Amino acid sequence: MVNPLLQVENIHTYYGNIHALHGISLYVNPGEIVTLIGSNGAGKSTTIRTISGIMHPRQGTILFDGQPIHTIEAHDLVSRGISQSPEGRRIFPRLTVRDNLEMGAFKRNDKKEILSDIEMVYGLFPRLKERHNQLGGTLSGGEQQMLAIGRALMARPRLLLLDEPSMGLAPVLVEGIFEIIKKINQQGTTILLVEQNALMALEVAQRGYVLQSGSVVLSDNAEALLHNEMIRKVYLGEN
Repeated sequence: MVNPLLQVENIHTYYGNIHALHGISLYVNPGEIVTLIGSNGAGKSTTIRTISGIMHPRQGTILFDGQPIHTIEAHDLVSRGISQSPEGRRIFPRLTVRDNLEMGAFKRNDKKEILSDIEMVYGLFPRLKERHNQLGGTLSGGEQQMLAIGRALMARPRLLLLDEPSMGLAPVLVEGIFEIIKKINQQGTTILLVEQNALMALEVAQRGYVLQSGSVVLSDNAEALLHNEMIRKVYLGEN
C-alpha cells in the first residue's frame, strides 16, 4: 500500500471567529493529480492556504511525507517540497519575468541548477521566454498565470498546489493551461488542484473531493464524479 504524500486529517480553520473549515480530511498519493471542486465560499482556497502554511488549523493534523507540518510557516514548507501558485496569480508586477522566476527559487542556492530550471520553465511556457525581460505587471492574464505556475515550479516542489489556475482566462487559454498541468504531473510532480471549472479539473485529475460550506460532502475517483448526477447538475450545468 502506498503511503500518502499529503494527509489532511479533520482540520478546522478559522478567520477570526468565523469557522471556515469544518473537519476537512483528504489525502494525495505520490504522482497523483487530486482536485478540490465546489462553489465560491465552499472552502477550497482556505484548504489550500491551510496546507501551504499561510493559515494554521486550530484543530486537526496535516502530514507531509509522514511528518506533521500544520504548525510550520509557509516559507519553511517551501524548503520541504511544497509550493503554491496562488489564486489571483500574485506575481511581482514590477519585476521582470526572469526576476519573478528567480524569486521562486529564493530558498535555493544551487545556481547552475536554478539556471537549468529556468530553461525548463521556458520549455513549458515558450511565451515566457519571449518576454523574459518584460515586467510582470504588463503581461496578459494568461501570461501571468503561466508565470505564477512557473515561479512555483522553481522551488522544485514535490507537491504543487494550484489555486484556480483558469480563473479569468479565455477558453482557449484554459485548455492550454490544463495541458501544461498534465505535462507537469507526467514529469513527476504531485498536484493538488483547486478549480471552479469542474469539468476540466475532473478530466485531468485521478481523484476529486467536493466541498460545500467548509466540509467534504463527496469524494471519489474523477471518472465516477464526472458521471455523478449531482455533480453534473450543480457543477457541470446540466439539466
